[in-house]
Amino acid sequence: MLKVAVVGGGSTYTPELTNGFLSRLEKFPINELWLMDIDRERLDVVGGFARRMLETKGSPFKIILTGDQRAAVSDADYVITQLRVGHMQARKRDEYLGLHHGLIGQETTGVGGMSKALRTIPVILQVARDMQGLAKPGALLVNFTNPAGLVTQAVCEYAKETPSVGVCNVPITTVMHIIEGLEQAAGQKIDPGRVGLKTLGLNHLSWHYGFTVDGFDIWPQVLQAYMDKLKKEEHPEWEVRTLEVLQMIPNSYLQYFYHTDRKLREQANWPPSRAEEVMEVEKKLLQEYADPELKELPAELMKRGGAYYSTMAIQLLNSHYNDLGETHVVNVRNNDAVKEWPAEWVLEIPSRVGKSGITPITTAPLPSSCFGLISAVKSYELLTVEAAVHGDRDAAYQALLVHPLGPKADQVQAVLDDMLEIHREYLPQFFN
Repeated sequence: MLKVAVVGGGSTYTPELTNGFLSRLEKFPINELWLMDIDRERLDVVGGFARRMLETKGSPFKIILTGDQRAAVSDADYVITQLRVGHMQARKRDEYLGLHHGLIGQETTGVGGMSKALRTIPVILQVARDMQGLAKPGALLVNFTNPAGLVTQAVCEYAKETPSVGVCNVPITTVMHIIEGLEQAAGQKIDPGRVGLKTLGLNHLSWHYGFTVDGFDIWPQVLQAYMDKLKKEEHPEWEVRTLEVLQMIPNSYLQYFYHTDRKLREQANWPPSRAEEVMEVEKKLLQEYADPELKELPAELMKRGGAYYSTMAIQLLNSHYNDLGETHVVNVRNNDAVKEWPAEWVLEIPSRVGKSGITPITTAPLPSSCFGLISAVKSYELLTVEAAVHGDRDAAYQALLVHPLGPKADQVQAVLDDMLEIHREYLPQFFN
């Protein structure tokens, strides 16, 4: 029997994930999909809609709804985590924490990302530990919960017996956008299975530097087409000169580091922040999901973000389950794939995915112009892991001090005090 458990099953993403399993039944013959969530009312709405989706296809597998995490992961082959500690209201607090202190307010980057990590890491570590005693031997933890790379770093350090991988939709979204441009230029369809993206760094802090079709690298063509597109835009995402010098395309989240002032000016126009926008979208989605006549994914779901989420998730699980050895860009422990960087660092890197595990592909390091930023942010990540696990306020202070988007030294304590106080109910390790 093939069992998949989703911790955070009340997420509005769950119907899309369910749809993904329905589309891959021949190759990924799931028998049971367990949806676990502590919010029973929300779980019943989302799970009820997912069940109606299955009924239209003859109910090829079972969906079990539960609030019991240990029951959910028991005998599971795969455990997917897509949770948000404190719900969307906590994300809003994270965003406005940055705004109130004149800093970037974002759920995965800067002080907001740290705040979320402190709440999230202990919860994901408990999932990983529950799996060790209850899930099937070799069961894989697939973490979509942000900040994905930082959370995966914690699992690799404090629950290393549990095979795990961190996943983000940025790489697959980048691939699909590049394919779209190539198809428009060539006038013919390109199967995503024929292409490969070369990218490296940390989650939400990576650089794309190569793109292959049938094994042939066409990066110069891809990069030039992207720069030509930027030249035509009134407010381009990047300066063409930056791309000419780097010969790479930065992950869009690097705007928070390369164009901090621009992002701060955008924040000054809040409300609404992104959290407030998503709260409205989710409110409408849940209303639609509750409609007993709804049996197909609503158009409103596209406003939620997370493009290609189900595609990415099912492709990864399918490659692992069927031992396909496909290459996926994921967050895994370096293990000397980039020999010049510490082996214990979790990187976002192309990796082979098969039944025996997920193995990062040997890769040359990025240039010094990228490594300096990577090293600083990784130092922040490692300190944040220690702070989250041990309730270590000194480690948390140092994490803020070293972060390139963190406060000035004379403001660190004030920011930290606010960060801990606004989420006090979710941070018992700092108050016991």
